[in-house]
Amino acid sequence: MRIDVLTLFPEVMESFFSSSIIGRAVDSGIISIHCTNIRDYAKDVHRSVDDRPYGGGPGMVLMCQPMFDAVESVENEDSTSATRILLTPQGERFNQALARELAGHERLLIICGHYEGFDERIRQGLSPREISLGDYVLSGGEAGAMVLVDAIVRLLPGALGDEQSCHDESFSRPLLEYPQYTRPREYKGMDVPEVLLSGDHARIEEWRKAESLRRTRERRPDLLEGSG
Repeated sequence: MRIDVLTLFPEVMESFFSSSIIGRAVDSGIISIHCTNIRDYAKDVHRSVDDRPYGGGPGMVLMCQPMFDAVESVENEDSTSATRILLTPQGERFNQALARELAGHERLLIICGHYEGFDERIRQGLSPREISLGDYVLSGGEAGAMVLVDAIVRLLPGALGDEQSCHDESFSRPLLEYPQYTRPREYKGMDVPEVLLSGDHARIEEWRKAESLRRTRERRPDLLEGSG
């Protein structure tokens, strides 16, 4: 899988993409990630990528020309067709189901916004899939892109040491994950549940299912409503 990220701050993202699970997936050839600076495609000596909005108003708006040229140039680097993604609060809500869907694509091209927003013609002309991480506003799309990539990469075959891990996590099913424990057996008066020490795998699995259901009912009952 190949992921391209168009951003004004590639240096913010490159260290993240070279670390932990993502870094290991890159090193093993499961995925390749390429960060491109949109400013490299500006035409003027100041490398301008934004301008004041027509009609007035606060902030600056990202211009069409650098974005269109960046997308065209990056897409031409590989013959595989890219699914374009625009990170915006106006997009569809990102969730685990969408992460699984995107993990099935051969190539993604993620566009990170900044400043006040995009010239509307970027949406019209590039026809990206618009995705939002939630009902809040960030200073730019870089943090959102890192979340998106992290959620997708861990679903790729071979990215995790234990392939069952991603299937047992919260939101992989319509339930939150059950409580987890490790050594020591007792800490500050808090004990590991006896069933987890029993060695009885059937009882342990039953306990975990019950705990997942209990925790979901207490914390996210909306997930149970959605699954019914």
